[in-house]
Amino acid sequence: MHLVDITSEVQSHVLEAGVGDGICYLFNPHTTAGLTINEGADPDVRTDIIEGLREIVPLDYPFKHGEGNSPSHIMASLMGASLTIMVSANMLQLGTWQAIYFCEFDGPRTRSIHWQILESN
Repeated sequence: MHLVDITSEVQSHVLEAGVGDGICYLFNPHTTAGLTINEGADPDVRTDIIEGLREIVPLDYPFKHGEGNSPSHIMASLMGASLTIMVSANMLQLGTWQAIYFCEFDGPRTRSIHWQILESN
């Protein structure tokens, strides 16, 4: 399990799109991974999130799903599959300490994120 900071990659896509003002929509098409926005300055926050999720979702519970990755499915549901972020002057409008994270709960695997940037009128 790990949280991957994808903020700079998303910001690059926003700059390439050159829409000025609008929204950036991110969608994760994977059932054992999630997306979230949280503090990006202190790496201990990522560790605390992972450890907190491990406390909430017991890894040793006798889940019925045959693949053995039910905790990953539950954690992905807790994080969510999409994010919507405002864009102004080609910049993501994140708070000072905020970063965008791809949350990998069942990997490493080859993953992708769908994104769309919509310009406001």
